[in-house]
Amino acid sequence: MALISFSEVSRFYGRQDVLTGVTLSLNAGQRVGLVGRNGAGKTTIIRLIMDQESPDSGTITRARGLRLGYLPQELPGRRGLSLLELVMDTAEEFREVERELAEAGEELARKSAAGAEAEELMELARRQGRLMHLFESLGGWEKEAEAKKILSGLGFAESDFSRDLSQFSGGWMMRGVLARLLLASPDLLVLDEPTNHLDLDSLLWLEGYLKNSASALLLVSHDRVFLNNVVHRIIEVRQGRAHSYQGNYEQFLLEKEQRLITEAAAFENQRERIKQIEKFIERNRVRASTARRAQSRLRMLEKMDLLAPPEGLEDQNFHFRLPKPARGPDQVAELIGVSKKYGQVEVYRDLNLRLRRGDRLALIGPNGRGKSTLLKMLAGLEPVSGGVRRLGQGLKPGYFAQFQMDSLNPAHTLLEELATVAGDLGQGPLRSVLGAFLFSGEDVFKKVAVLSGGEKARVALAKIMLGAPNLLLLDEPTNHLDIPGRQMLEDALADFEGTLVLISHDRHLINSLCRSVGVIESGRLEVFPGDYDDYQSMWLKGPAETGQRAPRPDLGEGAGGDQPDEIRAESKKESRKQEAQARKELSARRRPLKKLVEDSERRLAEIAGRRDELGRLMADPATYQDGEKARAINREFQALTEESRELEKSWEEAMTALESLE
Repeated sequence: MALISFSEVSRFYGRQDVLTGVTLSLNAGQRVGLVGRNGAGKTTIIRLIMDQESPDSGTITRARGLRLGYLPQELPGRRGLSLLELVMDTAEEFREVERELAEAGEELARKSAAGAEAEELMELARRQGRLMHLFESLGGWEKEAEAKKILSGLGFAESDFSRDLSQFSGGWMMRGVLARLLLASPDLLVLDEPTNHLDLDSLLWLEGYLKNSASALLLVSHDRVFLNNVVHRIIEVRQGRAHSYQGNYEQFLLEKEQRLITEAAAFENQRERIKQIEKFIERNRVRASTARRAQSRLRMLEKMDLLAPPEGLEDQNFHFRLPKPARGPDQVAELIGVSKKYGQVEVYRDLNLRLRRGDRLALIGPNGRGKSTLLKMLAGLEPVSGGVRRLGQGLKPGYFAQFQMDSLNPAHTLLEELATVAGDLGQGPLRSVLGAFLFSGEDVFKKVAVLSGGEKARVALAKIMLGAPNLLLLDEPTNHLDIPGRQMLEDALADFEGTLVLISHDRHLINSLCRSVGVIESGRLEVFPGDYDDYQSMWLKGPAETGQRAPRPDLGEGAGGDQPDEIRAESKKESRKQEAQARKELSARRRPLKKLVEDSERRLAEIAGRRDELGRLMADPATYQDGEKARAINREFQALTEESRELEKSWEEAMTALESLE
């Protein structure tokens, strides 16, 4: 059953056509991801769904009695309530019955204490009983229990339930609003970037909750793993239109690539056809014997339905290599027995960490446990309260956090802002850097004051990276970035030759960039080898037969090890034997992986050469004079594309495995 349908819906602002003839439907039980570049029209579609705007043309049909739940990016004003009251504030009737029930209980207690007549007390008790029955029929205590379960899943402690909303930060307030929507269980749940204020634990909980929810879902998210795991249909807003794809985000990317190949071929064919018609008209319009045919071709050209230029096969972004940093010290940073306090609040005690050149560490853990504090201590922005912090000679850190976006000068253009840290670099190189961060053409002359949050984040990151640091400390760098922006950052950091410490709840980014995961709990840090998926499967879940967390690996000094010296001395000889055996086993495990990498690279080079040949043939209009030949070329091209994709996946898996064995 269709909950809401768009039929040829268009919407424009001034002279800008945001949506053009959009047709789509959202059905009961569907979980749909709404994707597209920032500014493509996703927010406009949401506003139309929520009846906050009206279409300029076309029709929107809603199911009778449709109940909508909407989580915007901006925080609604809800004050004067406790957290639990906010979450349960979902229906006027329920709130009224709950209020009356509380008043009835208070009045009964007061009258009883004052020695009221038995008949009056009996009447009050009967009224309380009727209200209790009505309260339970509306969900009652089960509703409250479910509300507490949702709040706990989103990271709240039980002591938070009675706290006034004014005591919570904006991010925690947004979690409360999200909990309220989940409890209401509307027919259609519309969530706009729900993961922005969640840590990984809460994100994983929400992921599972949404997959089991009876509500249909329209989800806007730049978290690729979250989209993959939650939705089973994608609607992409592109060039003012909505394109629907079955499957999750990864399947959407594959199907989109095929669609764009077809669109590009059709566009090129039409352009070549137009050129041929125009040449015919030019040659024949002045000759009396052929002027009529030239006029016929001209009318054909005027009536032709022109195809839009294709966007390119992969949203053609610049590929940017970071300025090569100076070689950093082998021992980048060391924290030994470090403690950190804010007043009486102890954030860390006996913290040990050793960073070596080339390390790529992701820090994860619930919000408020000290991840950002650790990053600031490494950057030298926060003093340690006790213990030793040692930084290597020649270390040049680059630190990014969201507050740095506020330090950009709003009066500067983008070029002027980058020039403040660019030294002798001229406008040409600076434009190249901005192009790499997805600012092209006249964008470079925009004032900082008019930029969106995502655009400011990209400018701040560009400034940091222009300084060529050899230690990058990034605190949630993707929070305001759309998927192309995240891919840009990922590509740039993949080439980074220094040391990286990253705080992020973007699992795709962690898996792509990091080779170890640091988990912060109760003022301690534990470091685990591998990416986030390795941490989930090997260390967090533990052996399948017990369901227990696996034992912590021996990570040696600097990774939180705190064994007494005498125990370490006793096991030193045994450790050397184990290390020798481990090296032998490691070599045996690396050998087939290295062969797979080399074979994949050789075959990928062969495929690239053949695809270039086929691409030239596909671009030649003469190819299409022989239909069977054209189809054969296209089939071979598609087959090679698929083989290349599989090889790249195998190569990436083998390389990741090799890196984890280093």
